[in-house]
Amino acid sequence: MAGRFITFEGGEGAGKSTQIARLRRRFEASSQPVIATREPGGSPEAEKIRSFILSGKAKHLGPFAEALLFTAARIDHIDKTIAPAIESGTHVLCDRFSDSMKAYQGALGSIDRDVLDSLERIALRGLRPDMTFILDLPAEVGLSRAGERQASKGEGGDRFEQEDISFHRTLRDAFLAIAQAAPERCVVIDATQPPDEVEAAIWAALRERIPDLLGGEARHVDVA
Repeated sequence: MAGRFITFEGGEGAGKSTQIARLRRRFEASSQPVIATREPGGSPEAEKIRSFILSGKAKHLGPFAEALLFTAARIDHIDKTIAPAIESGTHVLCDRFSDSMKAYQGALGSIDRDVLDSLERIALRGLRPDMTFILDLPAEVGLSRAGERQASKGEGGDRFEQEDISFHRTLRDAFLAIAQAAPERCVVIDATQPPDEVEAAIWAALRERIPDLLGGEARHVDVA
């Protein structure tokens, strides 16, 4: 049986990494094969592109060039990591995917939607997530969390974290619009809740939407 492809989206500081790690532990506790990956990145060549984009070195090239770089990274990520895992029966949990490019590049406001859709078709070649969790919270809250995380690590903000507040508000609206347009795939989760409550909401939605994901006693697994 093919693995499931589950993606996590949302603005800065939404807690995607935390929730992916928690969901991964749930799968592992039920002996389900699973990997966690991210975009941009997730394969050796895609990670090189990630470093170039998030360092800000591509910003002067413009949003369209950045979109092309995201697309190149995504193609390699799918070919080298995502598709082989799914075909082998391994579930894939991905921190951002194609929805992020539509939201982020759309928030920059200078790339036609038809162009982004064309780049998506080229990269995905029919691949679609089985389920997408959009972790939603006000932009101000997310940026505050991101700032605290950076301070704890002694790091500065990346290419997109340094954009102004209006960008991040537009970004939030873009993710909510994506969820509204694809309700069969997307579930919006209130990310202002404590992490345990966010985890519980994600797990409940996953079991409701994909009831055959876990079989037998594995349905009752509970990870503290």
